[in-house]
This record gives sequence, structure tokens and C-alpha cells, in this order.
Amino acid sequence: MECLRVRAKDLIIVVTSVGTEDQALDVAHALIRNRQAACVNIIPNVHSIYRWKGRVCSDGEMLLIIKTVAGQFQGVRETIQKVNTYELPEILAYRVDDASDGFGDWIVRMTERPKKRVAAARSKPRRPSVAATPAAT
Repeated sequence: MECLRVRAKDLIIVVTSVGTEDQALDVAHALIRNRQAACVNIIPNVHSIYRWKGRVCSDGEMLLIIKTVAGQFQGVRETIQKVNTYELPEILAYRVDDASDGFGDWIVRMTERPKKRVAAARSKPRRPSVAATPAAT
């Protein structure tokens, strides 16, 4: 197996929250399907207290911890904004200071688009050159 030697600055953790388990699963599956994240941890039973539109709110939420690479952040953000039903979804990215080589390499591999296979060109039978054909008598 090839070791990619990921630079720590390439790895990021993105954190977001959603209101329901269905939302959490929708966001996580979309990110994994799109190869925008290698892994999404869903942490249930998070209690959030925050100020919104002049009121103090207290809600149960689910927290998503998304492991990805910095180059995927734009896509991760767009997917969260598209799938999450919140008016202003939380989307925070943190750079990873260090990671084990194997785990970092895995994150990179899981977020790369598969390379398209180029169909091998069919070799056409070559006609023998004029000099190679026997002379007709």
C-alpha cells in the first residue's frame, strides 16, 4: 500500500449540528456518497443553549463531526447548506495539527474521486505492407 504522507494542514474536522436523527443521517450519507468526507460521527443528545432572533433558546440536537481534507471544505459546506433544514446551519472547520499516517492517508484516499478508467484502444489488425506480401504469379 502506498503511503501518501499527508501533511497535517491538509486534514480538517468540520462540525455541524442538526435537529433530528434523520437530518444527521441525510447529511452524513450525502457527504460520504459525494466523497466529500471520509467519516462522519453522529453524536446524539446534545443540548444546545443559544440566542436566536432576540430569544434564548434551548434545544436538543445531534452533533456531526466530519473528517475530511481542506480541499473538500467548499463542497462540504454546500452539501450541509443544501441538506440541513436550519436557517443558519453551524459549519465550523478546524485544522488537524497531527494525525497517524495511516488514518490521515485513509482520509485522503476516501475523499479522492476515483480515477476514470480509460478503455484500452482496440488494436486493429495491421495489413501487411506491400513489400511483405508474396508476389502474385
